[in-house]
Amino acid sequence: MHTLHQLHVAGRGSTARKLLLGGAARLSGARYMLHLHDYDYAADYSRRPDWQKRAIRTLFRGAETVLVLGHRDRDTIAAFGVPADRIEVLRNCVPDPGARLRPAHETPHIVFLGQLGPRKGVPELIEALASPEMAALSWRATLAGGGDVESYRDRIAAHGLTDRVALPGWLGEPETRALCTSADILVLPSHAEGFAMAVLEGLAHGLAVVTTPVGAHPEILEHDRHCLLIPPGDPPALARALADLVADPARRAALGAEARKLFVEQFGIDGYVRRLEALQSGTDDVPVNVLRSA
Repeated sequence: MHTLHQLHVAGRGSTARKLLLGGAARLSGARYMLHLHDYDYAADYSRRPDWQKRAIRTLFRGAETVLVLGHRDRDTIAAFGVPADRIEVLRNCVPDPGARLRPAHETPHIVFLGQLGPRKGVPELIEALASPEMAALSWRATLAGGGDVESYRDRIAAHGLTDRVALPGWLGEPETRALCTSADILVLPSHAEGFAMAVLEGLAHGLAVVTTPVGAHPEILEHDRHCLLIPPGDPPALARALADLVADPARRAALGAEARKLFVEQFGIDGYVRRLEALQSGTDDVPVNVLRSA
């Protein structure tokens, strides 16, 4: 019986580390599964020199199974020469916070979760929050995450939003859950994602979600049913979407109810674990050693 190594891989330094681990596995005759988590692995791959591209293709071709977040990544891995029957789509998941009644707050609370930076659309979000549509409405916002927090606090102050927008920095799991419990709207205007954990938190908590049709989002999320999908890099569209939800508690409630329903049907952690175990045991019922990317 041989251990099956599960290697979690992303772009940049993570790929370099997994090239070493994958090479060692092949040399020793060990078996491994790759689990790809990246916001745009095809772009990361395209920037590498030819010798690294060859090594990456060998790494993925040597895996017994490659797990990806969506169809875009499946196509990327297939282009490396990995047979279709060895590529499986496995979405992300988050723990279920449980269903609860969500009152319509007089001052709706907008929440952002993620690294504060351009890829997550934070500059456009601040511009949207400062728009005339939003200025005329009552709301508050919390932008939680790491990155250059002080720089974004300065931007918020420059837009006159200090009294409305809080930046608490990076939050742990209990604080994130408490924040989502107090929220009405989850916004993530990203330019690139695999399948965003922040969006999953919004679905799980039954929030009205505003996000972008990037990565695997449009494979699952239906506009104006589970969420509002707006183009990335479009502050006016983002402002309109947020203003519509702030002004319409019934619409927030309807989107939140469908979001929660979608989470329960497709993203519960129990179903995720069962699917992962089935994929692992499908390679022979062997012990699994999980090595996550840092």
